[in-house]
Amino acid sequence: MPTAEERLAALGYTLPEPLQLPPGVTLPFPWVRVVGSRALVSGHGPTNSDGSLAQPLGKVGAEVTEEQAYVAARLTGLAILGSLKRELGSLERIACWSRVFGMVNSAPGFNRHPAVSNGFTDLIVSVFGPERGAHARSAVGLAELPFRIPVEIEGEVELHGARSLPIPPPCIR
Repeated sequence: MPTAEERLAALGYTLPEPLQLPPGVTLPFPWVRVVGSRALVSGHGPTNSDGSLAQPLGKVGAEVTEEQAYVAARLTGLAILGSLKRELGSLERIACWSRVFGMVNSAPGFNRHPAVSNGFTDLIVSVFGPERGAHARSAVGLAELPFRIPVEIEGEVELHGARSLPIPPPCIR
């Protein structure tokens, strides 16, 4: 069975470099925080392979189309996978995805937040398979997101070989 990283390569995806923050911006929190058998993932946005913010920026339903936002959600997923790999050493430490929260920078009247967040979910399920990749999810619209990004996503995964607790049992749907 191919690994998550082998599936990423087969799909033609590469993990981006860490986000290049705008000048003067510092973050007082980690991108990934491992607690026992879980990794909590801070909100990420769409990132290019070099770590720059992916375009277009703005509100979905105004400056950004639903289709562009779907791609932005997929790029956000790749950014999250990059952060997880840097923190965990390998994506194979992920036993399963548990929870995802998708936020969409919405223009008034735009209400297809789940369709946008599917860009993330479709990527994760294609990389980890339906058992490991399935997750509980919320998708909401917000009035603003940092740096005018169209999508921000946070989540949580269960880990194999956790640092301070025994290995969790496999995730079962």
